[in-house]
Amino acid sequence: MTSQDVVTLEILDHVATVSINRPERRNALSIVAANELHDIWEKIDADRSVRAVVLTSAQCGTFCAGMDLKEAAEVKREQGRDILDLIHDPFHQRMRRVKVPIIAAMTGHFAAGGFMLMLNSDIRVGLEGTTGGVTEVKRGRGSPWAVPILWQLPLPFAMEILLTGESHPVERYRDLGFVNYVEPTAQDVMNRAYGLARTIAENAPLSVSAAKESTLKAMSLGCEPGLREAEGIFEMVYASEDAQEGPRAFAEKRAPVWQGR
Repeated sequence: MTSQDVVTLEILDHVATVSINRPERRNALSIVAANELHDIWEKIDADRSVRAVVLTSAQCGTFCAGMDLKEAAEVKREQGRDILDLIHDPFHQRMRRVKVPIIAAMTGHFAAGGFMLMLNSDIRVGLEGTTGGVTEVKRGRGSPWAVPILWQLPLPFAMEILLTGESHPVERYRDLGFVNYVEPTAQDVMNRAYGLARTIAENAPLSVSAAKESTLKAMSLGCEPGLREAEGIFEMVYASEDAQEGPRAFAEKRAPVWQGR
């Protein structure tokens, strides 16, 4: 299977769809899949036509099962190396730096690296009756990527997730505000995700990307430093042509035509 088969990228009407296509392995992250995802984030940031991303996978009951453990065992046996040594960005931090919003459309269960992909997304849509968890402690692996959970879930529940490795219903994550929507069917998940993406794509692209960047930076910096950082990030927004187009379109009672500059 080629890398183009493993992860696909399609762009239509300012919305990029990124899909993991490994249903035979429950959409687990192989070396090729992980490296292809890294390259796709680079492509998306380089394409000014993209204003939102929907991240999904082949429908097989699992959004993503995490690392491909079978491949990990094969690599260790045949090459004497840990699988992470062969992945460009083993903890997928490049995904967190994507300029445009990422919407996770989870049409199945999400575990380990699948939870990580969901955590690195900005908006999350799940499927009724599915579960998710950080299962690394059950496999002797690690989850340094999970640190942002501390800013998004109550500490006792976060500790339970990380220390027990048990999965929990997606409805519980929704009730805690960690998942935005839970839909009854896989198609409803996709419809909701694309509806959100289209709404975002209709907004001023510079304003959207600045809102994402400043919010994520403030999570790391804290309130007062975050406010100062946000002011600097939004300077280019207020100085842009779009900042004049928005009020002008409102006054003229028409839809704005965003230039992204």
